[in-house]
Amino acid sequence: MQNILSRLIAHDELTAEETEEILINITKEAYPTEQITAFIMALQVRGISVDELVGLRSGILKTGVPVDLAPYKPIDIVGTGGDGKNTFNISTCASFVVAGAGYKVAKHGNYAATSVSGASNVIEGHGVKFTNENDKLLRSIEECGFVYLHAPLFARAMKFVAPIRKALKVPTCFNLLGPIVNPCRPAYQMLGVANLNQMRLYNNVYQRIGINYGIVNSIDGYDEISLTGDFKVTTKVQEKIYKPADLGLGIVTPEELAGSADQTKEDALKVFDAILECRDVESRTNVVLANAAFAINIIEPEKSLEECLAIARESLESKKAYNTLKKYVELNS
Repeated sequence: MQNILSRLIAHDELTAEETEEILINITKEAYPTEQITAFIMALQVRGISVDELVGLRSGILKTGVPVDLAPYKPIDIVGTGGDGKNTFNISTCASFVVAGAGYKVAKHGNYAATSVSGASNVIEGHGVKFTNENDKLLRSIEECGFVYLHAPLFARAMKFVAPIRKALKVPTCFNLLGPIVNPCRPAYQMLGVANLNQMRLYNNVYQRIGINYGIVNSIDGYDEISLTGDFKVTTKVQEKIYKPADLGLGIVTPEELAGSADQTKEDALKVFDAILECRDVESRTNVVLANAAFAINIIEPEKSLEECLAIARESLESKKAYNTLKKYVELNS
């Protein structure tokens, strides 16, 4: 590690193989805390490279709990978080809409870090018991088309750096890993990022690891399609800026998406359920539908966005999305 730190001080970039080995050695407790802290901060100050991020990802997956859902070719819909917008659980809600439409979804997530309610908060709020048992996960995706992978049960390596990250109290390269370490290695992923720098980084990462993907960013800083203005979508084959009107949808105000200053996890849960039960306001419902439509388009790029939006809307309005949630809760409580 001393040699690695010397190279980082000299602004050298590490190979993917080197950072993978470092991550594995961290799980073997091969380095003192001070050296790990220096390693993390050196990458953060200089800015992590694609190779370095890919190597850390590989190390986390190799030391974690594997999940084999490959026959189902699932999609994961996830945001990086950290956009500071405190929106409701858009990607989780969209995940049930996509699953309700007949596609397989393997969502990977955690408790909230920068907002009131994360994916794990809203899933657990329905009484779900998290598991990493493969047979239970297979049963869930087989019987209802949806499975949830609570990150701490799978990424064993994260516990070795958790105290350091907590003590530092600043974002590190490990914040970037969350969206790309889904243990089932999904066939498709829709990722929301908070800025265009992250979009470029993840675009290069996805090209390296080989996955069918779409990366979305609302130009005003949301890590999802917010419909508050123009948004950019990057895939394997194109980059394009859209307006809400391109989907036949209206502009949504930021106030319609954000919770109040004293919002609780229970409040977020009520919004989540209201959308899936088709009794919430049109603005929030449209945001969920837009995100679901683009996720479907990643799986079936031959379909037009109009077709994908219609599929998402039918899933929601027919209550297939809500029934998927109910079945999922029944199977996993």
